[in-house]
Amino acid sequence: MSSHIPMRVAVVGATGFQGGAVARLLTERHHKVRTLTRRPAGDRPPLPGASFVAGDLARPADVRRLFDGMTHASVVLPLVYEPERVRLYARNIAHAAVEAGIVRLVYNSNTRIPQGPTSVAAFETRRIAEEVFRESGIPLVVVRPPVYLDNLFSPWNGPALVDEGVLAYPLPASAPTAWLSHRDLAGAVLAALTTDGLEGRTFDIGGAHALTGAELAAAFGRGLGRSVQYLPLPPDVFERGLARLLGPAAAAGVAGIYHYMATGADPLLLAADDGVSAEVLAVEPAPVDEWVMRQPWQVWSSDTEEQSASPQG
Repeated sequence: MSSHIPMRVAVVGATGFQGGAVARLLTERHHKVRTLTRRPAGDRPPLPGASFVAGDLARPADVRRLFDGMTHASVVLPLVYEPERVRLYARNIAHAAVEAGIVRLVYNSNTRIPQGPTSVAAFETRRIAEEVFRESGIPLVVVRPPVYLDNLFSPWNGPALVDEGVLAYPLPASAPTAWLSHRDLAGAVLAALTTDGLEGRTFDIGGAHALTGAELAAAFGRGLGRSVQYLPLPPDVFERGLARLLGPAAAAGVAGIYHYMATGADPLLLAADDGVSAEVLAVEPAPVDEWVMRQPWQVWSSDTEEQSASPQG
């Protein structure tokens, strides 16, 4: 299918950072976007060109309304890590997609997923959803991102980066990581929705190069024009900070990925896939230093009053 043919896309998760990036790219390319939200009209993020359906993934009728008349779907699940609740969400999405005759569903698992089973809810709940989608028979493409550069343009990282040249993140300095921006995630999802012959494929999407902590700091240094040092943050410290924003359950779910990486059990989990995804999807993720140069870092400087921005989860 050509990406020039307008699609009608049900975007699950468009009020979040990842789904929002996908929805914005789709509307920019003149595709029709509809999303489901529990937020009242006054509390919805600006998504020009998208329409909203009020409802909840737990209610089959609401999900059916989201999918009614749509041709494609892009799905990222909320920060929920209870297996049965995730299974319910996935089943409701799968049933609605089948009923609507969706010609392709792209599922963003929100994380890479280890090959074998783990005790980490962040991995296993996303594996459950993927299995539900596969078993439903929907034409499915799965994208598994590593971690997002946008996490670093945040109230936790921005000031220390700009004022002190310190990049603190809860990944081991030695773990090669194919950092990806939300915008490049959206490009990969669009390609996965529109490229012929991808049904059944899974892509470990990510940046062109996997960077260690020191290499990431060097790329940030080039982008910021100053010396930057990488500081591996203990995952429990990260989790405590996140709990104040998301609550303890969601924070424990998100932090589970970082606790797992800290064990060293799967050091290449977040690494690049040797260019396979970029070649098949015909996408070219921006180099980290270029992404850094495009961000308005001055909002985090202690010299300015502009210190309000939304953190990325």
